[in-house]
Amino acid sequence: MITSRIHRRKPAGKPMPRHMARANARKFTIRAAVEHAFAHQKPRYGLFIRTIGLARAEAKLTLANIAYNMGRLIFHERRHAMG
Repeated sequence: MITSRIHRRKPAGKPMPRHMARANARKFTIRAAVEHAFAHQKPRYGLFIRTIGLARAEAKLTLANIAYNMGRLIFHERRHAMG
């Protein structure tokens, strides 16, 4: 009941099979949402985790995610208010 979330590479010198391309496309939609958020957080919030222990690393990620989500909320609220 476990499904792979890893993208498949194109065979060397051959075109990518259609079923493999479709599977990669489905996986990409999930991955893109996460990757864009982290790409935004890294330079802005200094998201570089060098902590001792999982709890501290999780706390740092949680705070960065809260700050990111608050920024997105403000952006969308302003955009909605402008019309």
